[in-house]
Amino acid sequence: MQQLTQNLKDGNMEILEVPFPALNKGQVLVRNHYSVISVGTEGKTVSDARKGYIAKARTRQKELKQVIDMIKTSGIINTYKMVMNKLEAPSPLGYSCVGEVIALGEGINDLKVGDYVACGGQGAYHADVVAVYRNLCVKVPETVNLKHAAFTTIAAIAMQGIRQADLRLGENCVIIGLGLIGQITAQLLNAAGIKVIGIDINQEQVETSIKNGINLAFNRNLDGIEKIITDYTDGNGTDAVIITAGSSSTDPVDFAGTICRKKGKVIVVGAVPTGFSREKYYKKELELKMSCSYGPGRYDSIYEEKNVDYPIGYVRWTENRNMKTFIDLLAQNKLNIEPLITHTYKLEDADEAYNMILKKTEKFSGILISYDTEKTLKKEIILNSEPANPSEPNIGLIGAGSFAQNVLLPKMKGLGNMIGVATSKGTTAKYVADKYGFAFCSDKADDIIDNEKINTVFIFTRHNLHAKYVISGIEQNKNVFVEKPLAMNREELEKIKEAYLNSNYTGRLMVGFNRRFAPQVEEIKHMFLKDQPKSINIRINAGSVPKESWVNDPEIGGGRIIGEGCHFIDLAAYIAGSKVKSVSANNITDPNFLYDTVVINLAFENGSIATVSYFSNGNKLVPKEYIEVFCNNRVVIVEDFIHMTDYSKSIRKSKLSSQDKGHAKEVIAFTESIKEGKPSPILFDELYNSTLATFAVIESCKTNRIIEL
Repeated sequence: MQQLTQNLKDGNMEILEVPFPALNKGQVLVRNHYSVISVGTEGKTVSDARKGYIAKARTRQKELKQVIDMIKTSGIINTYKMVMNKLEAPSPLGYSCVGEVIALGEGINDLKVGDYVACGGQGAYHADVVAVYRNLCVKVPETVNLKHAAFTTIAAIAMQGIRQADLRLGENCVIIGLGLIGQITAQLLNAAGIKVIGIDINQEQVETSIKNGINLAFNRNLDGIEKIITDYTDGNGTDAVIITAGSSSTDPVDFAGTICRKKGKVIVVGAVPTGFSREKYYKKELELKMSCSYGPGRYDSIYEEKNVDYPIGYVRWTENRNMKTFIDLLAQNKLNIEPLITHTYKLEDADEAYNMILKKTEKFSGILISYDTEKTLKKEIILNSEPANPSEPNIGLIGAGSFAQNVLLPKMKGLGNMIGVATSKGTTAKYVADKYGFAFCSDKADDIIDNEKINTVFIFTRHNLHAKYVISGIEQNKNVFVEKPLAMNREELEKIKEAYLNSNYTGRLMVGFNRRFAPQVEEIKHMFLKDQPKSINIRINAGSVPKESWVNDPEIGGGRIIGEGCHFIDLAAYIAGSKVKSVSANNITDPNFLYDTVVINLAFENGSIATVSYFSNGNKLVPKEYIEVFCNNRVVIVEDFIHMTDYSKSIRKSKLSSQDKGHAKEVIAFTESIKEGKPSPILFDELYNSTLATFAVIESCKTNRIIEL
């Protein structure tokens, strides 16, 4: 299949041949017929991408600060590579489309293959095939023109602005900004019996709006416009103003304050600054409200990704209900979308549309991309078919997020034959395949696990899929490297153990416990005897992660301790040279029950003890990781895997040129074990023990007792 992408480095647009997007639980796979270019949002994205680095930095101050902070810990070279990887990766465009359902994910029961649906939000890209969650699509009746239905998501933005204004039959409203969203807003208001006045600084937009059905529309710079509006509203001022314009000026908000009646409402839909003059808003007691995208549910992962609807008795209008209302109005012939469509481009000509938007060579409003629905689509992309040497690591990759791309994949070059990569996004799979020389790319993990050429599988997905793919890899007798955590709960861990202990399994299982392989940790291991009892203190200034993040989702990420805390439990066990035998933990009470600020006490079979202090309530100016090891009248301190101080007969200090947490060494050790026929660098008993101890941390926090393993 083909998909429109943009390179954020130089703004270059390209139609890529990519695999289908993965069809996950709760999703719908749709073959697009039409998609709409959002002139405002996408136009700005494309414009920003075509700017030089200095101009990019000026418009992205938040990202610039993140880069500066990254340089302090990772160094200039590593930071440069990470930034370039982000900029060079193909970025998808689009968020409003319509097409035919070609497959249904698990849990979808109210749609069937062959239905037509309008789609929005994440995943509703300019592509032959898209995968969207159920709450982000609505069924389209056969009587509705698909071209018109393609505007559903953009119309939902307009509709949510109207919901925020809470207008009643017979009231009036001024729309500032008569672009596509402004004109759709006007039609929706007309259909609801609201008197509409349109305002724009562009006279052509004003005239076009009048032709398209707005009875009263004026140029903002018209002399006496305030009196015209006052007279039209019986001398009271307008009941509400909906701002759909995009501007760097405060005039839209200031002007809204001038023309609004006392206790009126001003709704901000477009991107305008709100540093307005206080006087009018104060004296009239005006209500200024923001309108969030398509409506309630937007940016809520529980609603959008888990398809958990808001009860209609408490939230009457969600984003999905807003979308459905637009489709209903189309079916009732209450709206006239056809005059708003000024251009239609084929997918392969889409770059011409963006050039036209940026250069403004023609008048435009609604711009459609059309798709060839008769052509045969490829689900999998074959890049080369060279034979693989079975005695070498023949690598298949499942998942390729930012961590894999920025940290592990660059260190895997030359360590084996890159056979296949599967990711949920086709653009990511194609980019990674091209960059690292994989023979094919796909949307299905099974295409990696079941491939006979592949003998080594790397799993870099979200945490909830780790155990599933580990077990599948073991059952197919593959060598398996999985990023932490190994499992999300004890049940998954026991299933992995059962599969691993199967006498037919001859592969290697490895978890990405990279800190074991850090050069400073290896040096510590050589300082002490394995059986010497050690006192270990590990402090992690982890920083906070929003509770909405997938990492904190108990079903997807498992939380900070399971997702990251396992690293440090394993590190403590490795330094101690012994298995954990008991765990006790206490956490700071958190209203969201995140268990992300925890003190963990570990006791080991060889008499060693350790404290792991995992804190999310610290300050970024403090180094993230701090390790102390006390043993035999000697103390060794490691600071952020850069500085190390050894206090023994004398004080010896050392410093690495850049931070090294052992990522390169761990993948080298794993692939070498395959080539040389040796066991996995980390024995299964150790993986099992560290993971079990991690689960015991949460149990101890909840039960307030010591957990014996």
